Amino acid sequence: MKWDAPLEAIRDGRKQGRIPTSVILRAVLAMCFCRLGSLNALGQTAASGTWRRWLGQGLPSPDTIGRVACLVDLEGVRALGHHLYVRLKRGKALAPPAHGLLAAILDGHELHASYKRHCPGCLERKIQTASGERIQYYHRVVALSLTTRDLRLMLDAEPILPGEDEVAAALRLLDRVVRQYPRAFDLVQGDALYADPRFFHWAIQHGKYALAVLKDDRRDLLQDARRLFEDIPPTSVRDGNCLRECWDLEGFTTWPQAQTPVRVVRSRQTRLTRRQLNGQVQMQTTEWFWVTTLPTAQASTGAVVQIGHHRWDIENQGFNELVNQYHADHVYRHEPIAMLVFWLLTQLCLNMFVAFFGRNLKPAARKAASMLHVARLLLAELYLPLVRAPT
Repeated sequence: MKWDAPLEAIRDGRKQGRIPTSVILRAVLAMCFCRLGSLNALGQTAASGTWRRWLGQGLPSPDTIGRVACLVDLEGVRALGHHLYVRLKRGKALAPPAHGLLAAILDGHELHASYKRHCPGCLERKIQTASGERIQYYHRVVALSLTTRDLRLMLDAEPILPGEDEVAAALRLLDRVVRQYPRAFDLVQGDALYADPRFFHWAIQHGKYALAVLKDDRRDLLQDARRLFEDIPPTSVRDGNCLRECWDLEGFTTWPQAQTPVRVVRSRQTRLTRRQLNGQVQMQTTEWFWVTTLPTAQASTGAVVQIGHHRWDIENQGFNELVNQYHADHVYRHEPIAMLVFWLLTQLCLNMFVAFFGRNLKPAARKAASMLHVARLLLAELYLPLVRAPT
């Protein structure tokens, strides 16, 4: 993606580092692209001639990479992610979905938990175990994902600090993202945790729409909506074996803390499912409520339901892929800055790989090879010189 300039611009806190920061970061990026999963696994490939071509020198030791990661400038790493966003934007790769709204999805993710290992950035919680109550140490971040028509981009992440909740960290993340990506999204959304006045106030103040899952935490608003929905017929849409019934009303003032009238949308889906255990066909019903500041003139009922269900994109195409395929939850170095550096670089690799697979490979190539197969080809390029080397 022509990233040499922003990559070379990243600095770290060393006064006289013999190995350039860009060499350290290139090694980490290669580790993430090849999905090696640990610095030790990376170090075992040091004899590969690929490193001379990629780094211009030998591979730094795992200890050096971990030590420098604690000192890397986070804003420089985030600027590298912004560079990719700009390239994709200029390439017309970030078109909005059919409803015309670009949504930024917020969600929290736990990186690590331990009863023994801890650092100054660890959060603490008390866990009831068989041997009594114990203190567990963990790290958690709030990540932001951008939903477009064809791509899902993990834009940024912010650690939750000791003594604060997820929404506080999310607002700090949004303050930075809205400065760096002022026109990247029209709407911010999250799960039921984000049905919070602070979240809705932020959206209103920054000219964005807000949407959150509505549950019993907002009991008055939910009960009010349920009563009113009983008096109006739903809009029904059948999609194959799925029947979706929707209710939609705006102008609710039952949530005065939001300081603005809100809109509530209800979706009840009924579908026939076949159980794998015994082959029996059963009817399954799921129900969702969303509260939003989106006006009816801006988004139809169907658009709100679609946006609401897209909240799972950050789980299915973000966290799930990062953890299971890119080993993002591995603690490469137990230090707050290092853990965030590795997470941000892993996000960047996921974004680049998905964009490359979807935009650069021809349809015939995408049909012939899965994303996992292409990733294994990258890993083979790293190991092939080791196999060919004389023993």
